Amino acid sequence: MKTADRTGIRTEAPAVVPSRRAGRVLVRVGPRVAIPVRRSSLVAAVLSVLLLLGAGVATLTMGRLGIDPADLPSALMGEATGKNAFVLNRLRGPRLVVAIATGAALGLAGALFQSVTRNPLGSPDVIGLSAGSGAGAAAAALFLPDVVPVSVGALVGAVAAMGLVYVSTGTGFRNPGRLVVAGIGVAAMSTALTQYVVYAVERDKASALTAYINGSLSARSWDDATVIWTVLLVCLPFAALLARPLTIGEMGDDLSTGLGVRPDRTATAAVVLSIVLSAGAVSVAGPIAFISLTAPQIAKRVTRSGGPQLVMSTLLGALLLVLADLAAQQLPLFDDLPVGLYTMAFGGAYLGYLLLREWKRTV
Repeated sequence: MKTADRTGIRTEAPAVVPSRRAGRVLVRVGPRVAIPVRRSSLVAAVLSVLLLLGAGVATLTMGRLGIDPADLPSALMGEATGKNAFVLNRLRGPRLVVAIATGAALGLAGALFQSVTRNPLGSPDVIGLSAGSGAGAAAAALFLPDVVPVSVGALVGAVAAMGLVYVSTGTGFRNPGRLVVAGIGVAAMSTALTQYVVYAVERDKASALTAYINGSLSARSWDDATVIWTVLLVCLPFAALLARPLTIGEMGDDLSTGLGVRPDRTATAAVVLSIVLSAGAVSVAGPIAFISLTAPQIAKRVTRSGGPQLVMSTLLGALLLVLADLAAQQLPLFDDLPVGLYTMAFGGAYLGYLLLREWKRTV
């Protein structure tokens, strides 16, 4: 990139240069845009991308049906044949691509939601979206079998749950406190409906339904990948526009209003965007728990900085779900468990760690 100094001589400017503020670098985008980024955040993002690439390679190559690592580059270039073509195009390729986008969507949704609620334990799961999607999937399986796909029922259930939460709060999505209380009530009713359906339907259908409502990535297709990647790519620019208002909003409503930010509008936009991302994830993978809760908190601890950490939450959400799905495919002790059970186990362990850490602080 070329710039001109006072003498008029054009010189090359680096894409990343040291900032005057300690611990920051300037990432230049064009000749007039320089974005200050914490060095720790930049390092963490690069490491997350490398780990995600490693987990993706392991997903495609591990196990009896895995692609030989020596054949992987040519297979990715479109030269796969026989077993390699089946694994890449049907068995694991779509599953991996769906896992990356689904985890990224959930991580970003959690970061948006936690920022506006100012609650480290907040996530779209708390306001009943996952439970509503499970109830919708269960209702489709019981009342409209072979008519409405379970994934469509899950999406309708998630939208219906959010509509019920919106109406019951009396203030839409603007009041985080009412939002959480209404969401807990909707989640309880949705869970009751789901459990009734699982009890009422035939045993084989109940087993398949239970796998879906716990979150599953098995038998994903390129159509599923297209859906979730479209949702993610459409939402990313809006999330970027909300980054600055959310950062200012975490300073408090009075200060953010004085700086020209409308807290109510920012909160509503962030919650709506979080719901859209979560609903997209639910439509292709079912209600996968704890990714949206844990990814933003891990992002804050890895970068050791405040703010919503939207980029790191997105990357870590993708990494966590790919690792969980890798465990679901390769661990020898369990056969084909839904990936949502692994994320539940990881999320429960992480919550236990947080509680233990807080307890030690108070002792």
